[in-house]
Amino acid sequence: MNQYIAAIDQGTTSSRCMIFDHDGAVVSVAQKEHEQIFPQAGWVEHDPVALWMNTREVVAGALAKADLTRADIAAVGITNQRETTVVWERKTGKPVYNAIVWQDTRTDQLCQELGGDAGPEKYRAQTGLPLSTYFSGPKIRWILDNVDGARAKAEAGELCFGTIDTWILWHLTEGQHVTDVTNASRTMLMDLETLQWDESICADFGIPMSMLPEIRSSSEIYGKGRPRGNLAGVPVAGILGDQQAATFGQACLSVGEAKNTYGTGNFLLLNTGTTPVHSKHGLLTTLCYKLGDAPAVYALEGSVAVSGSLVQWLRDNLGIIQNAKDIEALAATVDDNGGAYIVPAFSGLFAPRWRPDARGVIVGLTRFVNKGHLARAALEATAYQTREVIDAMRADSGVELSALKVDGGMVVNETLMQFQSDILGVPVIRPVVNETTALGAAYAAGLAVGYWSDTDDIRRNWAVGKTWEPDMEESERARLYAEWNKAVERTYNWSD
Repeated sequence: MNQYIAAIDQGTTSSRCMIFDHDGAVVSVAQKEHEQIFPQAGWVEHDPVALWMNTREVVAGALAKADLTRADIAAVGITNQRETTVVWERKTGKPVYNAIVWQDTRTDQLCQELGGDAGPEKYRAQTGLPLSTYFSGPKIRWILDNVDGARAKAEAGELCFGTIDTWILWHLTEGQHVTDVTNASRTMLMDLETLQWDESICADFGIPMSMLPEIRSSSEIYGKGRPRGNLAGVPVAGILGDQQAATFGQACLSVGEAKNTYGTGNFLLLNTGTTPVHSKHGLLTTLCYKLGDAPAVYALEGSVAVSGSLVQWLRDNLGIIQNAKDIEALAATVDDNGGAYIVPAFSGLFAPRWRPDARGVIVGLTRFVNKGHLARAALEATAYQTREVIDAMRADSGVELSALKVDGGMVVNETLMQFQSDILGVPVIRPVVNETTALGAAYAAGLAVGYWSDTDDIRRNWAVGKTWEPDMEESERARLYAEWNKAVERTYNWSD
């Protein structure tokens, strides 16, 4: 048996390839950041060609670092930033426009028009999602309406749509036009029950069905690496949207198990089993994973738009820190937030509030507040937003959280993790392998080719790295959270 599984992790800020062994340990990793393009306020784009070029580069780099060749790789999995939308020419593979990123809000007015009198809830019963700028469907419609010649080409069957998994797979395999159920469930175009594209919604959105990829499971062989590539002949056998991949990598395989990923944004998923649970408290009903022919597993999800990207904003826009990792040391120069709160509603508020009219605020400023307090307030904002989602999840599911599994780039921040435990009042548990997103994609691919025999192998691989216990009085927890809620209310009704 080949020794390793590779995972391509094409994220919001970087592309990465990680190689894992049978124990789920990291053998090699290569990573490269890409440009964030902001054509105007509220617009966020990526160059899809650069995403593919960077993917090729990191695959080559990860193999080279471990002195491996494609013969050492049993399979490759793909995980990706979700909802980000690419439309390209079927014959040439050339994009007709930049990728429109999940954070982009240019479709706000379009979403209002599509919702009509029914508003944001119009398609929730079929899709599990509110009608929002967050999802792919409205972004496709915007491209068809605003790029010269795009609609005519689409109606002639000449254009393909894909989320980033589909875009990478297309190039990796020379033309396989496929997505998996987790990514399809984030487009607003897939029926949650049938796991197929909904013709009536596509018609409402004005999206030709010929543009859409085939929907497959999260763990099966979709094709093999293109002949001239670094993964030539290697089965591409797993696809999971990044947050579902992290859930899988965290071994949240039973009903009631949850994880929270701290990345560009925050994403908390709760496994609800083989029956979708429709939220009454602002959460998303989404696919968690589907392994081959087995029944699909669903999740409730709470999505926070801005967490790690707030640290980047302090670095890039304000110059308060030089490197993202400096945020913890700066926050540690003060004992608390000094009464200051940052609500980073840069693209409106996501779950559970869903307020596209909100914009970011810094409140509670006095002459006492310094940059250390702002650094701490930025970290605390991530923890407060996570609590909001968990409160909604408890209300929807009736499940009391006993502990929170965490992963992602920000979980190395000890100050944040301790405050997260304090504000939740439950232990926070970090696994030995922090970057479970790539690991989840590797597991999906490895299961498809028999590298791992079953999900029990995944459970056995999961191990605790560190646990933080709550150390805050309930009265202080309640006071801080009440002040946070006051701060959030100041963000409303800012954008028309």
